[in-house]
Amino acid sequence: MKRDIELRVFSEAEFILRNKCTVREMTKYFYVSKSTIHNDLSKRLEKINHSLYCRVNEILKYNYSVKHIRGGNSTKKKYLKNKLKSK
Repeated sequence: MKRDIELRVFSEAEFILRNKCTVREMTKYFYVSKSTIHNDLSKRLEKINHSLYCRVNEILKYNYSVKHIRGGNSTKKKYLKNKLKSK
């Protein structure tokens, strides 16, 4: 694996561990696609550093388990905002 890709993977792993953020939030910081970050953290990181992968994977699993709640809250905010504009 190329050294620059490995460095990006480590940077992403450190970022998600430090900030406990979502993959979507990371795309804004690293300027790469969701697919790239997901592949980096779920496939490449496992091959590079398994113990770090296990720690990151816990955060990814948690984010996956609450995505329906975040989506519902986001939709609620959107409709409340639109309702306030229409008044």
